[in-house]
Amino acid sequence: MTETRPLGAKGSVVAEKPIDAGPELRIGKYEVQRQLGKGATGTVYLATDSFSGGEVALKTIDPALFLDPEFGAEYRTQFLNEASLAGKLRHPHIVGILDAVVEEDSGYIAMELVMGGDLAAHASAGALLSVGDVMQIGFKCCGALDYAFQEGIFHRDIKPANIMIAKGTEVKIADFGAAFLRRSQTVQTVAMGSPYYMSPEQIEGAELTYHSDMYSMGVVLYELLTGHKPFSAGSLEMLVQKILHQTPPAPSTLRAGIPPEVDAIVLKAMQKKPLDRYDYYDEFALDLARAARLVGPADVISDSEQYVALKRCETLAELSDSEVWELARAARWSRVSAGTALVNENDEGDSLFFLAGGGARVTRDGRLINTIGESECFGEIAYIYGGAAPRHATVVATIDCLLAEFRPFVLMQVSSGAQLQLMRTLVRNLADRLRDANIKNLA
Repeated sequence: MTETRPLGAKGSVVAEKPIDAGPELRIGKYEVQRQLGKGATGTVYLATDSFSGGEVALKTIDPALFLDPEFGAEYRTQFLNEASLAGKLRHPHIVGILDAVVEEDSGYIAMELVMGGDLAAHASAGALLSVGDVMQIGFKCCGALDYAFQEGIFHRDIKPANIMIAKGTEVKIADFGAAFLRRSQTVQTVAMGSPYYMSPEQIEGAELTYHSDMYSMGVVLYELLTGHKPFSAGSLEMLVQKILHQTPPAPSTLRAGIPPEVDAIVLKAMQKKPLDRYDYYDEFALDLARAARLVGPADVISDSEQYVALKRCETLAELSDSEVWELARAARWSRVSAGTALVNENDEGDSLFFLAGGGARVTRDGRLINTIGESECFGEIAYIYGGAAPRHATVVATIDCLLAEFRPFVLMQVSSGAQLQLMRTLVRNLADRLRDANIKNLA
């Protein structure tokens, strides 16, 4: 059995080995605290914004690279691509780019600080995550990549080292330097990306679509699940031939405990032809969510299950990815067995409840007055009036339920857009109940 390690455990150079940057180093308005990491093209520092006092990850480029006679233009374009995204990509699973300055022979990018290291620390035997955690990470990355695509952006360099760990299974995709902006006038002529994770069409220089990032995400999942890359070779030429023509072994042949459903998901994402992969990211994500239910503990309500339950509601389906995640995190989630009282009449409370799955009956003085189905709200009277008040009815689960409870003081902290859509759901439920009551009275 392959050993697993909790997400966020030590193993990343970024998180483990900070290097002093020297006294009073300042770059633009940023006061450098220490070096976080150094790569082939530049250095990343922990820095403080001297205006706001907030901490950022400050990425700088080695000035010599811009002056390189052969690749200087390529490096500059790549850096400019990433800098151009400052303030444009706002998603809970994408590292935010806060500020950027690019000059003739230098430049820096101020990014959201993520201190949990990256997924490369969990892509080798002895440091693997649980299969369930990998499914959750894949689900969140699919949402982020779909969002980027809707904004006109392909990442083109998806790999474990470019997916940062915030906390638990909370991840953020970083390094959009190789991104291809569909709306840009710039035509990039140099194939970028890491060969092990490149799609067949990217290797062949064909026009790329979101299916190329989807392929790369499949490779990342494969490596996180097994600790092995799907293709390896002694030379770049041999590696390219394998990526173009060979089928990798199923992940379950390399690690016990991986169900066939997970094999099918990963291998579908890695199909040679783009049209043989998933049609859309939401299909990819839904399969990952279903797989997570298969491999996860029955009593755990995963992040993906919460997201899918909210998104299934017609009035909440209009919310952006960020807003759905806001509501998911604002709720207190629970599974409730059939026959359990969810709310008792005369008990005081101020919570608003959302029935994410299952069904319930509503009674008053033992008399049935209503039924509640999936994606409906209840407890709205006390919530609307504000403050704890006696409940007017009893709500009992008729089948096993998935329940989201929203406390007013927590809900007030989410964005106005998320609050508005939840209130639309509540109002629609009330309108439906009034309509049904009128029909009964007229019958």
